[in-house]
Formats: sequence, structure tokens, C-alpha cells
Amino acid sequence: MREILEREAAALGVELDANAIQKLEQYLALLNKWSRSTNVVGTTDPDELVRYHLVDSLAVLPHLGGARRLVDVGAGGGFPGAVLAAVRPDLEVTALEPIHKKHAFLSALRRELGLAGFTPLAERDEAHRAQAADRPYEAAVSRATWSVAEWLPRGALLVQSGGLVLGMEGREPAELPPGATRHPYRLGERTRAIILYRPG
Repeated sequence: MREILEREAAALGVELDANAIQKLEQYLALLNKWSRSTNVVGTTDPDELVRYHLVDSLAVLPHLGGARRLVDVGAGGGFPGAVLAAVRPDLEVTALEPIHKKHAFLSALRRELGLAGFTPLAERDEAHRAQAADRPYEAAVSRATWSVAEWLPRGALLVQSGGLVLGMEGREPAELPPGATRHPYRLGERTRAIILYRPG
């Protein structure tokens, strides 16, 4: 796992220190433990989990810039939000996940990995927006919950003025709104892309 992580992360322009790798190894161990009784993610294959979940989440990192407050909507098993919190301790990540078993996993992840800046909430984005007095987030991301075309306008409602919405695009290119940019990357044999959008 360590070799794959370091090699694939380096290909994305991400350098992982020893602490980050240790956190990601703990992450996988906890995920494997939970997967024996709970379907947190769709696969238990170690190579797939590393390459197509952990490393895929790391692809967001070079595009965050100086953002310090991030919301991950439909966080699922913590991809990408919890992964980003594990490797970038200065980042404050709020993870919205309304499905109870997945929220429970995210809470265990925060506790067992000591992710002080990671806050999982059992909320949908609509409910979270309704409760917020302002838009505290500098960046918003979502992975595999909606299509990119659906996600970008939803994410725009969560970020402050000048904030950044990141979409994670799979095999099918989406029609992007004006001003959005596509940044392709390789993930094994697959080509994916990070979509960057700063709402007007």
C-alpha cells in the first residue's frame, strides 16, 4: 500500500510525509474493520481502495490553494474530505453525510485517527444551508453523489464570495458552466478530472 500511495500521489504532484502515510494506513485498517459488518464503500479490494478512493481523493489537494475551510457534501466513507483532513492537518473539513452508518464510520474515523479539524455532521446540504447564518466555507467538494453539472450550482450555495467549488468528474465529460475549468489526471488506466468553479 505504501509504495502505491507514494508513487501515485507523486504522479499527482502530492508529497506525503511519514505522518500522512501513517494516518492513511490507519484509515484503511479502520475501513476494513467496519466493512466486515457495514457496507461503507462499494469495494473491499485493497488495491481498489488505495488507488480509486484514497489516491483519487488526493487529486483534490493541489487545487485547494490557500483554502482553510472546506465542506464535503455526501461524504460517504470520507472520500475525499476525511482523506484531505488526514494529510493536511491545517484544513478544517466539515463532512455532511445523512446516512447513519456512514456518519457513524466518519465519527469513528475522527476519534480513532485524532482528526481534530474534521467534523462529520448527519445532515443534507439543504438542511445545513438553512441552519448556517452565513457561508463559512472557502471551498466545497462532492464526489459521486451528483453529476458534476448538478453539483456545481449546489456547491455554489455553500461557499463564501470568491469561494471555490470542486467537482470530481468520471469518464463522461460534463457540460460546464461559464468560467469552470477542467483539470485531467490519470488514475491507473482511467482518466478523470477535477473541475474548478468560482461562482460569480
